[in-house]
Amino acid sequence: MNDDDPILSEAEKALHARLKELQQEHADLEASIEALGCMPIPDQLMIARLKRKKLSLRDEIVKIEAIVLPDIIA
Repeated sequence: MNDDDPILSEAEKALHARLKELQQEHADLEASIEALGCMPIPDQLMIARLKRKKLSLRDEIVKIEAIVLPDIIA
């Protein structure tokens, strides 16, 4: 652990781990959507489902970021 990192509780560590997991899943979905869009006959239904899942993940990411990252007003 870096000296600059604050000491995190187990709950905060779990939130950070979940956040990284969600961000990776979000990136994977983006790659899948892009790949499907490049096909000669794209499966529009599958693309729509993946986009809804991606939006759902984004909402969850934003919620966790709001908890993890302090809202500092300068």
